[in-house]
Amino acid sequence: MRFFALPSAPLRRGAAILVLAILAGCASQPNAHPRDPLEPLNREVYRFNDAVDGAVFKPLAQGYQQVVPALVRTGVDNFFGNLGDAWSFVNNVLQLKAQPALESVVRFSVNTVLGVGGLLDIADEMGIERHRQDFGQTLAHYGVPTGPYVVLPLLGPSTLRDALVLPIDTRADVVRQLDHIPTRNELYALRLVDRRSQLLRVSDVLQEAALDPYSFTRDAWLQIRDNQAPYRGKGSGSSDGAIENPDEPQ
Repeated sequence: MRFFALPSAPLRRGAAILVLAILAGCASQPNAHPRDPLEPLNREVYRFNDAVDGAVFKPLAQGYQQVVPALVRTGVDNFFGNLGDAWSFVNNVLQLKAQPALESVVRFSVNTVLGVGGLLDIADEMGIERHRQDFGQTLAHYGVPTGPYVVLPLLGPSTLRDALVLPIDTRADVVRQLDHIPTRNELYALRLVDRRSQLLRVSDVLQEAALDPYSFTRDAWLQIRDNQAPYRGKGSGSSDGAIENPDEPQ
């Protein structure tokens, strides 16, 4: 389970993982996965993450969901989504995507000024689309493959490409720019708990399903990152080698 998503990673990615995995019929396979050469190590890290989640993060998320009203949780979600739009703007510029870049900066400006610092998603009501992008997707735009699947301690599913650029995404995080350390740490904790709370139903289904949760998550995660790559095939690490333009991630 991924607790710290990349700044531009979708906050509702857990639901997408579940839907895509079901559609793809993900299941445990007897043969080694060609994109998971580190599977034995990854499974050990996955078990560690799952143990920490069960002891710490899941109980916190459950308490957060029970105590905090839904309206407030929506505001928290909007706030962190708005911060992510700033980094998405930078990555859309780096990818030379004029319209997504413009819409990202407009979203950030409108929601920050009119949406009470981003607590209200006014831009969504205005029909301005969100184009989430991270630096891993920027590299994919220029043909850098995903590399093998990896599971990071506490951070969860990733790929070699995304893991290597994680320091860049982390440094660009707007929350990290805060000089007041207590406030910064409180925002980190709030974002973590908020994101984990959104994955509660997904994680429960994973535990109850008659499937291997590790393979289930891995296959869906790789499919999501492939679909988010501007060019599938060479850029995404797909084996078919075809290059086409999939729908841009929202």
